[in-house]
Formats: sequence, structure tokens, C-alpha cells
Amino acid sequence: MKTRYLFYSTLLVTIIFFAPSCQAPKELVYKDFKNLKVDKLGFAATTLKVDLVYYNPNNFGLQLKYTDLDIYIDNNFLGHSSQDYQITIPRLAEFTMPLAIEVDMKNLLKNAIPTLMGKDVMVKVTGTVKLGKANVFKTFPINYEGVQRFSTF
Repeated sequence: MKTRYLFYSTLLVTIIFFAPSCQAPKELVYKDFKNLKVDKLGFAATTLKVDLVYYNPNNFGLQLKYTDLDIYIDNNFLGHSSQDYQITIPRLAEFTMPLAIEVDMKNLLKNAIPTLMGKDVMVKVTGTVKLGKANVFKTFPINYEGVQRFSTF
């Protein structure tokens, strides 16, 4: 009888101790962008590279495996980014995510003039990312919208 009691007590303590670690991850917090540069220039498509800075508010590290994003500036489609790579995200820390954006040159002129003038523009990013831990991944929707000033141009 004591063995059974000890087993159930140990099981209860284990469940109480490990249950919080099974919670769903909190959303990553966008902080800033840096190192915006033109990687490939072309008439039909141009590739921009940018480093996005995020903060992980989770008390555990994560892995980013895949991104599939559409980027809009002032509701005009700027381009698409689809990347399959693995980034280790530290717990409770900022990290940098490199992003390559295939720019739609037809809409570039609509987007370039306000940004070159240093005007505040509405940036909208929609799509999905695949995040996980210990090689167990889940796809999360991304729907970011915020005002950004591109004063680095």
C-alpha cells in the first residue's frame, strides 16, 4: 500500500512540475529591422535582404523552420518571402531572422516614393511560420500590421 501511495505522490508531483512546460508558445514580438539591402536587381524581380529583430517572450527556446510571408506597404503588394531554414531562438532574448524578399517590380514604384521620402508607411505582413521545440513543429499564422519609417534610405 505504501508503494502505491508513493507512486501516485510521485506521479502527481511530476505532473504539477512538468505541466507548465507543455503550454503553447507565446507570440514572438517584432522589435526592429536592420541591414536592408538589394541583393539582386532585375527588371521583372528584385531580391531584398533584411534582418528582422524579434524578442522571444517564452521561458523556453524554440526553433524556426519555415517562413511563407507576403509583404504589403500601404496596402500595395511589395513582395513574397518563402524560406526553408532552421534558426535557433533563445529563451527570453532578442534574435535576428534574415529574410530575403522577392519584390514585385510592378508595385515597386508605388512603394518606393513614400519610403524614399522618409514618410511613415503602413507595413503589413501576412502568412505562416513553422515553429517548434525538440523537432516537433507547428504552423502558426502571421498577421502583423504596423507603421514603419524607412529613414535609412
